[in-house]
Amino acid sequence: MSLNQTLEEMKQQFIAQSPAEVQAAMFRSIREQQQSGIPYGLQEGQKAKDFTLKNAMGIPVHLYEELAKGPVVLTFYRGGWCPYCNSQLRAYQKVLPEIEAQGARLIAVSPQSPDNTLSQQEKEELQFQVLSDTNGLVAAFYNILYDVPPYIQEMMTNLFQLNLAEYNATDRWILPIPSTFMIDESGIIRSAYVNPDFMKRPDPEDILHELRKL
Repeated sequence: MSLNQTLEEMKQQFIAQSPAEVQAAMFRSIREQQQSGIPYGLQEGQKAKDFTLKNAMGIPVHLYEELAKGPVVLTFYRGGWCPYCNSQLRAYQKVLPEIEAQGARLIAVSPQSPDNTLSQQEKEELQFQVLSDTNGLVAAFYNILYDVPPYIQEMMTNLFQLNLAEYNATDRWILPIPSTFMIDESGIIRSAYVNPDFMKRPDPEDILHELRKL
């Protein structure tokens, strides 16, 4: 089963099991972003923005230093609280040997705090770099950062007892639009996947296909 088949099953379970008002809020948020007219994300052919972020162990990771070693698959996800993100990261972990066989590296970035990143990395047994962008600065560089709407904040706080600002160790409710950028050694974005529908992600096979073109 492909990643997106798995995610579609999760979506159908969400629809079957969630209250109507929760569904309405989630799909409203997706729809508002899709219809906003905002051109989210850096585009194919643009230069990737360099950055330095700390990994789960507190060690700084520099994008351009990683690019000096080979192409980078850079993926932004919402956080360990998001089941769709967890499925994505587990699926990418399974093909990590194939990604590395292409001479590439996988780097995942989320706004969650280093403590939560470490917990997730241990839980998911991820063997690639998982970095913390707690204030969303790098997501903003890549034009994928947004403020969580008040009606979603209220729902997450009341129904799921999740305070995103606290979880991310910042003072704002911010998230990245789930995105994956394939960046070659010269720092050029060769393909970009930016989708406000957080229930969809690039399949691992799509990533491997793009890597083979580099």
